[in-house]
Amino acid sequence: MRNMLNITTLPSGLIVASEHMPRVETVSIGAYVHAGTRNESAEENGASHFLEHMAFKGTGKRDAAAIAREIENVGGHINAYTAREQTAYYCKVLKEDAGLAADIIGDILCHSTLVPDELERERGVILQEIGQANDTPDDIVFDHFQETCFPDQPMGRPTLGRAEIIERMPREALTGYMRRHYGQSRMVVAAAGAIEHEALLEMVRTHFGDLPDVAPPAPEPARYRGGEFREERELDQVHLVLGFPGTRYGDEDHHASLLLSTLLGGGMSSRLFQEIREKRGLVYSIYSFAHPYEDSGVFAFYAGTGEDQAAELVPVAVEELKRVQRDVTPDELNRAKAQLRASLLMSLESTGSRCEQIARQIQVHGRVIPVEETKAKIAAVSVEDVQRVAAKLFRSTPSLATLGPISRVPSLASIAESLAA
Repeated sequence: MRNMLNITTLPSGLIVASEHMPRVETVSIGAYVHAGTRNESAEENGASHFLEHMAFKGTGKRDAAAIAREIENVGGHINAYTAREQTAYYCKVLKEDAGLAADIIGDILCHSTLVPDELERERGVILQEIGQANDTPDDIVFDHFQETCFPDQPMGRPTLGRAEIIERMPREALTGYMRRHYGQSRMVVAAAGAIEHEALLEMVRTHFGDLPDVAPPAPEPARYRGGEFREERELDQVHLVLGFPGTRYGDEDHHASLLLSTLLGGGMSSRLFQEIREKRGLVYSIYSFAHPYEDSGVFAFYAGTGEDQAAELVPVAVEELKRVQRDVTPDELNRAKAQLRASLLMSLESTGSRCEQIARQIQVHGRVIPVEETKAKIAAVSVEDVQRVAAKLFRSTPSLATLGPISRVPSLASIAESLAA
């Protein structure tokens, strides 16, 4: 029996999508709001994440304890996350409890009360979360990297928000943000697992009908600029991220970029891992990543190393970035393709992953991309494509974020000069 995908756009503009997976006994249901950090003004940075927290703090008919108790009474779980272009609220339950999951998600999106006492308590929780991130160097270095890539613009601001903004953010800022962005035409309700599409449609009509209609302004375009962030800290390790402007969703080089990231730093057989960790013992952790956005992207690698090793690590890594522009073997490309295909196919076995994929693809591409189409695009990437994309990326303006005992980390200017040589 094959999975069955169905998509319906309601008259309100709300998109309802489901994939029936006949061999599972569970269902994941989520509401995916097409708004995140990049939709915030400077004065409301962190509003998306604050709202995500507040959604679980009570509605007109459930307090915070009841929300948790009702979903856990049936063995399910509920969660949410905030990203730069999306905010998600989702449940996973047994198939017979799908109606409860839809009821709770619809309730927290349509009827959250944002009670002042709960808001103040959650403000404190978020400030603790920000403090924890600031005390975690291999976490906060990515915020510094993002801001260095996209300075003075929404795409570069931290998802958690800044402490000084969260401390004074009034309830009216949250309710106003929600009114502007949490509308039916800005949302996809998706489900994957043991659920029929008509049943999902009925649940959505029942529990999401109170969502308003909105027409928010388009987000500010992302403008990659690049630069350097350095912070001296008393740490045992140097943490650094070196990156470049990457490909956006839908770019013709998107899959070549993913394969480049995989063979360069995507696993234990990757070039950076083998050369820098296995052969030289300079790091415990090193990996690359390609993050696309709707109109931009970043390609980078992260490494954590000792103070004395930093001076050797960066030139060795830069040499790998140069070598991959001229020397990619068919064997390592085929290995990267196998990794990427396997990751894709394994994700399809998870109802939660599939639910998220469906919603994100609809919001970015206007459709759900067939698996066979993605596999064909991966297969079509050639050695020459990977080398060409590597040359395009690594000869563009770099960005460097580093913190810790950084005195021996080369300057961005010297790294750029070496890459150009």
